[in-house]
Amino acid sequence: MAYNIIFYFSDQQRWDTCGCFGQPLNITPNLDELAAEGVKFDNAFSPQPVCGPCRALFQTGKYPTETGCFRNNLMLPSQIKTLGEYMEKDAGYETAYIGKWHLDKPVEPFIDCANNRGNMAWNEWCPPHRRHGFDYWVAYGTYDQHLRPLYWNADGGRQDFYYVNQWGPEYEANLAINYIDSVAHSGQPFALMVSMNPPHTGYELVPEKYKRYKNLNVDSIVQTMPHLRDADPKFVKYFKRSLPDYYACISGVDDQFRRIMASLEENGLLENTIVVFVSDHGDSMGMHGNIGKNIFYEEAMRVPFMVSWKGHLKPRMDDDLLVSLEDFCPTVLSLMGLKEKIPATVQTRDLSEQIRGSRKKMPREQLYMLYSEVNKKGKHLTTGARGLRDARYTYAVRFKNGVITERHLYDRKNDPAQMENLAEKQSKRAQKMHRRLKELLVEKQDPAAGVL
Repeated sequence: MAYNIIFYFSDQQRWDTCGCFGQPLNITPNLDELAAEGVKFDNAFSPQPVCGPCRALFQTGKYPTETGCFRNNLMLPSQIKTLGEYMEKDAGYETAYIGKWHLDKPVEPFIDCANNRGNMAWNEWCPPHRRHGFDYWVAYGTYDQHLRPLYWNADGGRQDFYYVNQWGPEYEANLAINYIDSVAHSGQPFALMVSMNPPHTGYELVPEKYKRYKNLNVDSIVQTMPHLRDADPKFVKYFKRSLPDYYACISGVDDQFRRIMASLEENGLLENTIVVFVSDHGDSMGMHGNIGKNIFYEEAMRVPFMVSWKGHLKPRMDDDLLVSLEDFCPTVLSLMGLKEKIPATVQTRDLSEQIRGSRKKMPREQLYMLYSEVNKKGKHLTTGARGLRDARYTYAVRFKNGVITERHLYDRKNDPAQMENLAEKQSKRAQKMHRRLKELLVEKQDPAAGVL
């Protein structure tokens, strides 16, 4: 029997925003219900905590040295296969993609829209031959005007984008519901990806009905956070200003998820549909002196991840499995019964048996990658960072022009806020993790192995 699958993505949502991971404000009741019915992973991780590279990695199961997606605004080559192609061309699924894509490179003359003005262009049309197996298509590159979003549909050309006077997640949930209604009784299995931009920055661009946190005591929250409490006042101010709207965005995304799940139930599809929720990365929001992501601290790298599959996955909190978004492609294909479709060129791990509950061959670590400088061929990396996260410790190395400039080691058990760098105090542990990191980079054919 072929099972349907829905992938529901948010952008820039930290793991600690969900009630099932300890958030006390009941921000995500619907995602919490999904987690209660399935498996929630307490050690899910974004290896490249920035939008485009992470999306390329989880779509393909290949590292940037293969895809060329080292940073944002680089094109995923059309010849590299993704989840959509494995499901559509190789397994006969109806496939659909709705929302943020961010796997194309803006080209001149740039699309005349808000995200393409200023020092850098961001948004771009994706032509049909680069949609990687997704037939139904209503999407955009990246566009942060959440209350008046921009889209291309499957038949439109590059200049045929249109605006919607509606909050992006609401519009995208409407599209998802209409799609589910249209394929529910076709007898054909479907794979639907819904990729919502909020809670990406533009936090304030959220409907008033979700702004329930205006009276949140942000001062008391800051006092509980050592990685922010004594920070530069500008970062504290940013966090305090952003948090109520950030939570509002997440409440809204959760509410739209409820609507999509209701559509599945109304169409009698809950019993034979795998539902996956995950975010592409977290958000620092001023913590550790950082606004944004792409850094080796938990607030940027750790993400909410849950899978519900009635009758197949026993509900539980899995805090042992070190699952990473890099494992997404082979793991999902294998869960769907498409293990034979996974080619040898996929570089990442199939963790489907571990998700089912097996404790054999458990991963020991997760990789962290930051590619800052790449030459024209995309092979010589001289500046950036690499790291390793195991069940307790995080180790990271920064390097510039081929020379290591910083080493970081954090004991997350005794120091969950990652305030004390133990790289010198626990030098033997740091050296051991350094050697293991280099081994993995050699294995992945990452040129940064030569720097380390």
